[in-house]
Amino acid sequence: MALLSIVKAPDPILKKKCYRVDTVDDDIRRLMDDMLETMYAAPGIGLAAPQVAVHRRVIVIDVSPTGERDPLCLANPELLDVSDESNLHEEGCLSFPDQYAEVVRPERIRVRFLDYHNEIREIEAGGLLATCIQHEMDHLDGILFVDHISMLKRSMILRKMTKQKKAGAPAGA
Repeated sequence: MALLSIVKAPDPILKKKCYRVDTVDDDIRRLMDDMLETMYAAPGIGLAAPQVAVHRRVIVIDVSPTGERDPLCLANPELLDVSDESNLHEEGCLSFPDQYAEVVRPERIRVRFLDYHNEIREIEAGGLLATCIQHEMDHLDGILFVDHISMLKRSMILRKMTKQKKAGAPAGA
């Protein structure tokens, strides 16, 4: 496994749509493994392939308690159903270090995907897991969590990220 470099906003690579995965083969499993290692090291609870400059529809998630590991690897995830009830969560993003905002998303979802072994699976999720899956799925379509907040808050966060990038400071410093 290898640690991958995480793309930081406002890099335009984060706004591109990703390509479907034909099959979860050894290359995609290696990508999933590398993404998990990168996510754990960051540390984070979710990571999408475009955040490591790979434009494939692959995400990895682990919302288990600290010290435990129960990763979920999804290729070509698609929402089958969302609840009418919504949930407000403070979200952050490894591509936006130290930047957080409250985002409203459906409370419960049902999603279909190819798993690590190339099997089609469906799961229902609620709470933090549902929020995380939706956040990471957005990345696959070039949508960022800041696209769900007010223009004023989005502008402030993006200006801060641009300023850090121009100053050559590590984002989040």
